[in-house]
Amino acid sequence: MEWIFEEGIPIYTQIVRQLKLQIANGTYAPGEKMPTVRELAIDAGVNPNTMQRAFAELERDRLLYSVRTIGRYVTEEKEILNGLKKNMSNRFINELFVNLKKLGMDEEEIKAAVKEWKTEEEI
Repeated sequence: MEWIFEEGIPIYTQIVRQLKLQIANGTYAPGEKMPTVRELAIDAGVNPNTMQRAFAELERDRLLYSVRTIGRYVTEEKEILNGLKKNMSNRFINELFVNLKKLGMDEEEIKAAVKEWKTEEEI
C-alpha cells in the first residue's frame, strides 16, 4: 500500500484514518490477522512507536483486538464494523456538502448535482 501523509496533521491520526478505511472496505477482513506494528511501520516509513499509537487507538475503538503472543486481529463484531462504515460515510458526505457549499451551492443544487452525477455514472 502507498502511504501518503499530509502536512499539519499528526501522522498517527492519518494512519488511523487509512487503516479504518481499509477495515471498512474489507482490505483487512473481519477476523483477519493484522500485519505487525513493525511490518506496517516499515511499509509506511514511520517510527514503530507511531504505528503502535495508531494500533492502540484502533483497539480503543474496538476495531482491533489482541491475542497475547499471537498478534492483533480485526474485530468480527458486525455492529462495530457497520458503525465504522456509517461514521465514515457520514464524514465523506459532510465533506462533500461543505466543499460544494464553499462553491456557493445550496442544498437543492447539491442534491441535483449528485442525482445528475449518479445518472451519468450509470450510463
